[in-house]
Amino acid sequence: MSHTNDPKILNRLRRAHGHLATIITMVEEGREGLDTAQQMQAVISALEAAKTLLVTDHIEHHLEAAVGPLSDEARAELVRLSQLAKYL
Repeated sequence: MSHTNDPKILNRLRRAHGHLATIITMVEEGREGLDTAQQMQAVISALEAAKTLLVTDHIEHHLEAAVGPLSDEARAELVRLSQLAKYL
């Protein structure tokens, strides 16, 4: 599936968008710094998760373009690599 229509990526981006709108309102209202920082962390986490999905999808797309359809073993290895990519 292309990242251009991947519902998992879009949902994570929408979640980040919602959190960011909340942060803007919180700052405008002069809300507590701790609460605002927690919301900022939620945005960062949602964006990191979306980025990981996007990069993994991109790698898979280009691998398939270069070598053809991936075997079940190759897909399992790609899953392991995407789990590792979370730490980048």
